[in-house]
Amino acid sequence: MPPESAERVRAWVPGVPGIVEVFHARFTEHAYPVHAHDTWTLLVIDDGAVRYDLHRHEHGAVPAAVTLLPPHVAHNGRAATRDGFRKRVAYLDTTVLDPALTDAAIEHPSLSDPLLRTRVDQLHRALATPDGRLEAESRLALIGDRIRAHLGGSPATLVAPGVAGDLRDLLDAALADGLALRDAAALLHTHPAHLVRSFTKAFGLPPHRYLIAKRVDAARAKLLDGEPIAQVATAVGFHDQAHLHRHFSRLVGTTPRAFAKMGA
Repeated sequence: MPPESAERVRAWVPGVPGIVEVFHARFTEHAYPVHAHDTWTLLVIDDGAVRYDLHRHEHGAVPAAVTLLPPHVAHNGRAATRDGFRKRVAYLDTTVLDPALTDAAIEHPSLSDPLLRTRVDQLHRALATPDGRLEAESRLALIGDRIRAHLGGSPATLVAPGVAGDLRDLLDAALADGLALRDAAALLHTHPAHLVRSFTKAFGLPPHRYLIAKRVDAARAKLLDGEPIAQVATAVGFHDQAHLHRHFSRLVGTTPRAFAKMGA
C-alpha cells in the first residue's frame, strides 16, 4: 500500500446519465495550470485544502464545503499546504445543471451546505459500487435540485399524479435488468428529483432501496428452491454473489448460504 504522502489517482466512467467522469485523487506536489472543462466540476475535499483561481479571482476549497466550477470557465488549482489534499470529483454534463447558472456559480463556487455535502458523499459511495447506479441517479437528482436552489435557479416542480405508484410498477417490471431514473422520469413525464421525492414520500424509502429489497425477496425464494447462489445473484439483478451477500445479510440477518441451507 502506498504511503499516505504518495500521489495517486483513480478515474472511471460510471455509466450514470449526467455524470461524464468520476475522479478521485490525492496530490501533494501537483499543481493544475489554467484550464477549463466542457462539464460542471462538482468537487469535495476530504483532506487538506485547495487554493484556486476562477475567472481571475482567488478562492479556496475546504472539506466542509462543496465546490462547483462551471463549464468553459478558466481555473487552476494547487495544494494550500505542504501536506497536499485528497479530493473526489464528479464531472457533470449540462443536462444536470443549466449553463444559465454559470454566472451565479462564478460568484459563489463554494457552497457551505452540510446536507449537500452529505449527499455528494453518498453519491460517490454509490458510484463506487457496481450495483449502485439507481442510487447514484437518485442522489444526483437531489443534488442538482439543491444546487439550483443555491444558485437561484428553479427547482424541479413538475408534478404528475400517481407518479410514485407508476414508478413502483416500472421498478417491479425491471427487477433483473434495472431501470435508469432518467428513463423512468421521461416515461412518466416528470423530473427525476420530483420522482425520487414522490416515491420516498409515498412508500417511506427511496427507489433504489425499494429495488434492493425486492431483489432480496426474489433471491429468498430462489435460494429456498435450491438454486446456486451465484446464479441467483445475477438472476435477480445483483452484480455478483458478493453484492447479493452484502445486501441479503443486511436485510435478512443471515447470509445467503445459511439461508439456502434452511430450504435444504
